[in-house]
Formats: sequence, structure tokens, C-alpha cells
Amino acid sequence: MLDNLANGVQTENGSGLIRDGVYEKIRADILACILAPGARVFENDLAQRYNVSKSPVRDALLRLQEQGLIEVLPRKGYLIRPISIGDAHDLYEMRLLLEKSCIRRACDEASDEGLASLDEFRKVEEGDLAHWVQYNRDFHRRIAELSGNARMAKMANEVIDQFDRLTFVGVANAPSANPSAAASEKFVAEHCEIIDALQARDRSKVTSLINKHISKSQKRLFAVLENPPIVE
Repeated sequence: MLDNLANGVQTENGSGLIRDGVYEKIRADILACILAPGARVFENDLAQRYNVSKSPVRDALLRLQEQGLIEVLPRKGYLIRPISIGDAHDLYEMRLLLEKSCIRRACDEASDEGLASLDEFRKVEEGDLAHWVQYNRDFHRRIAELSGNARMAKMANEVIDQFDRLTFVGVANAPSANPSAAASEKFVAEHCEIIDALQARDRSKVTSLINKHISKSQKRLFAVLENPPIVE
């Protein structure tokens, strides 16, 4: 059995754990743009990268193809799917529909303790872009989970996770490679407004706030998503 991989894939007992670990690591590297949009990759190279055989890599790539993150190039390897403007529009539309539903349910159904747990997102520690992206993802995932609807939360979280790529790409092509202190404060302030409305169980206000929050995010990212070769 393989040792724990330097890249973070755990190879515990059972081939299923190896396959799941490889899949999760490749997916995480795609979402973080470590495997860049538009890049061509090959099974042999990825097997060496993650220190595994080609079989779990092949399985992972086929699973990622089903999610729209990978394109199969017959006899030419695989393509990390570029981020198209159309895909970004579709993701934003899905995100708005799902997050509005989740946040309304959280407002109505979540326990007081659950809503109080959002207080940890009233500030974000200084860090690099990856740290900020994780903070933002965790905030929106927490709200989805507080909806109490496991199926809806799962769908919302899948969409939220895919926004990591948009965020990394958008910020990487912005004038500054990391969110400025002023920009971070603005994002956190928007989150605090949402938290306040949720904890007050103000359904109308929180619906309006999440709509504005996602719409602002879309405008910010689309302002910098025009630069090739990141998008097509």
C-alpha cells in the first residue's frame, strides 16, 4: 500500500479510498486553478504528480468530466475546461436561485444556535488569496447547511465550490493579486449585514441582501473575466 502522498492524498486501506483521495485532490487543484483552465493534462503526468497508478487518475478524470471540469481529448489526453462567460452566467443564475432558497429556509427553520454560529464569519484573518477564498466559501456553505434541506444544501454547495475557480481567476486578473484590506472589509461588511438579517429572522431583508451580494460579486468578477486565455 502506498504511503501518504506528499501532495495530500491519503492512501489508506482499500482502493476506494485511494480513488476518492485522488479525485478530491485533482478536483481541489482544478478549483484552485493550480491545474489551470485550458491546460492539457495526461494520465501519466498526473499519476506521477500524485504518486499513484494511472487507474485512480483515469477514474477521477472521468468523474470530473461528468461535472464539466474536464474534457476528454481522444488519444490526446485531457483538457482542463476553460471558464467560458456563458458558464459563468449559468453558475451565477444557479447560485442565486439556490442560495436564495437556502437562506430563506435558514431564516425560517434554523435554530438560534445555528444562526449564532455565523458570528465567526464577522471577521477574516489576514492571509493569502487561498485563505480568503476558503473563508468566503465556508460562509456560503454554512448558510446552505443551515437551511436544513440536505438535498438543496448539497446542490448549493456543489455550485458554491465551483465558484472557487471564478474567484481565483477573477482576482488573479485583477490589478492586485490579493484582495486589498479595503476590499476585504467591504466583503466582510456585506456578510455581516446578511448575518444580522438572518439572526433577526428578517426574511424579506435577508433575501434582498443575498440578491445584492451575489449581483455585486457577478459585476466584480465579470469586470476582469474578459482576459484570455482564462476564458473562452
